[in-house]
Amino acid sequence: MNGPGHCLSNVTDFHYTDADLRDLDLSDAHLMDGRITGLKAQRTRLDKLRVDSVEFTGCDLASLRWTDSKVSRAVFRDCKLMGGVLEDVTLDNVLFENCRLDYSAFTRVRATGPVIITKTSLRETTFAACDLSAALLDDCDLRLTEFDGGKYRGLDLRGNDLSRLRGLASLKQIVIDQAQTLQLAEALAAELDVTFGEDLHDK
Repeated sequence: MNGPGHCLSNVTDFHYTDADLRDLDLSDAHLMDGRITGLKAQRTRLDKLRVDSVEFTGCDLASLRWTDSKVSRAVFRDCKLMGGVLEDVTLDNVLFENCRLDYSAFTRVRATGPVIITKTSLRETTFAACDLSAALLDDCDLRLTEFDGGKYRGLDLRGNDLSRLRGLASLKQIVIDQAQTLQLAEALAAELDVTFGEDLHDK
């Protein structure tokens, strides 16, 4: 895991710390029972990767592209994955805590077990054709976060400001607090680009 184009098969019971890489390419690998701390990469490509019981702490993975993979019993804490692209990734018992996922694109990402995203910034991040029925978002920055198709029945959005969400038509049967209804109304008004009558009189 210490250079470009590096290929691995099974890696177990490991601790990888404080590496600064230009390129990180992992394909057809299985990471189990380990910790990755302080890893920085200027370009990250992960494909057909199995991750089981791994904790990522303080990692900065720039230009991340993560495809066709499964992540189980994993923790991402204080990590920057800004502008990342995740496609066809399955998440099962995964926690994102105090992370930066701004400007990212999640496509066909499925939560097959509990997924918790807490105290995390998701500004201008897009979820397209995802299944997040088993997910919970709490105390997250959801400014201009967009949902474009997919399944979100049971997605728990309590504890967030929903007034700047986009793609509300995709968010059927989500879980919110009653007080958040006004926030959704504000988001819908912005999405429909409505003009309020009282504003016309001010012109």
